[in-house]
Amino acid sequence: MDTLERKTAIRVRDLKKVYKLYDKPQDRFKEAFGLTRKKAKEHHALKGVNMEIFQGETVGIIGTNGSGKSTILKIITGVLSPTEGEVTVNGRISALLELGAGFNMEYNGIENVYLNGTMMGFSQKEIDEKLPEILKFADIGDYVYQPVKTYSSGMFVRLAFAVAINIEPEILIVDEALSVGDVFFQAKCYHKFEEFKKMGKTIVFVSHDLSSISKYCDRVYLLNQGSLLGEGSPKEMIDAFKRVLVGQYEINEGDEEINSLPENVLNPDLLEYGTKQAEITEFYITDEKGIKTTAVIKGSEFTIHMKVVFHERLVAPIFAFSFKNIKGTEITGTNSMVEKAFLEPVEKGITKEITFTQKMSLQGGEYLLSLGCTGYAGSEFEVYHRLYDVLNVTVVSDKDTVGFYDMDSKVTVETAAEKGGRVIPYRQEA
Repeated sequence: MDTLERKTAIRVRDLKKVYKLYDKPQDRFKEAFGLTRKKAKEHHALKGVNMEIFQGETVGIIGTNGSGKSTILKIITGVLSPTEGEVTVNGRISALLELGAGFNMEYNGIENVYLNGTMMGFSQKEIDEKLPEILKFADIGDYVYQPVKTYSSGMFVRLAFAVAINIEPEILIVDEALSVGDVFFQAKCYHKFEEFKKMGKTIVFVSHDLSSISKYCDRVYLLNQGSLLGEGSPKEMIDAFKRVLVGQYEINEGDEEINSLPENVLNPDLLEYGTKQAEITEFYITDEKGIKTTAVIKGSEFTIHMKVVFHERLVAPIFAFSFKNIKGTEITGTNSMVEKAFLEPVEKGITKEITFTQKMSLQGGEYLLSLGCTGYAGSEFEVYHRLYDVLNVTVVSDKDTVGFYDMDSKVTVETAAEKGGRVIPYRQEA
């Protein structure tokens, strides 16, 4: 059907969201009561974004971390208010925005089902009728009778998604929540997406898994640092996104900020400690073309850079990095000693520049980078400087496998040849 004849499910017009950033918490108080002339810094999370999503469409929103994807979904669902602009929604919305949003951690699973159903406007009788299907889909057994604060993230998202899709939404909004479920649950959820599409439901979802965006979406919006860069088919927008990641997106006049790094990739609450006999003074990531970035395409080569200043002579400093997922699980990392790359003394006043270059094999998603400079004083291990969870790194993928990383398997499928009533593998002679 022509889009001109289709009914609009969500219309976003000139949407802007500005956050005020204060150096200290008391500065917010002083400004509220007119006790200071100091102006707060402004962060423009959305810069006049326009979108129109039609009933029955599955629409993806992609972009690097800090591009405004989650902000626009929160405004659409009423969690946030816009600074300027307007949003029109036609239909009942069910949203999975953040793990645990809308759940009371002290309640058990069933109590939270009734809490969420009531918030959506259902009567107790209506929720009673829906409960068996919700519990069947969640499939978490007797844990439904336990407080949700005891749930694993996997159980949590199972129940949250089961509630979201069984309250008869006309519009389903999902923000990366499925990435915490196991692969079988994800398959069940995406099968439900297919059912929703056939029923004419509207689906809007954000994901770093570009293969899912490509497979399920009718259209895709591409955001970058609060600006809408484009709208079109999944292939067109994924190709444009990849150009953004390697700094090759065609910049229009007035869009000078498109290739700058997001403001919120550095962690303001990072854990930092050490003797400071050596100090990490600079760090960043570059892609395979040497362009600074915080988003790496899965399968591509990238480099972690560190600059370390030595305030004392150290016999054999060790330089290290590691990646954690957003749940705090340490996934991978290495150091210069393990790699047998540097086992030398460094004199006071010297600055060393260290690089770690490797292929990105982690699955699509958000990760936290930690850096360190350590060593040994005799037999005693010493930490000179550590920066935990210092940088947010986005891995963008068009193929996610099972688990934390991709083994990059090479798959062959051959036809077996029959001989003497037996099926034997076909082998081509060398």
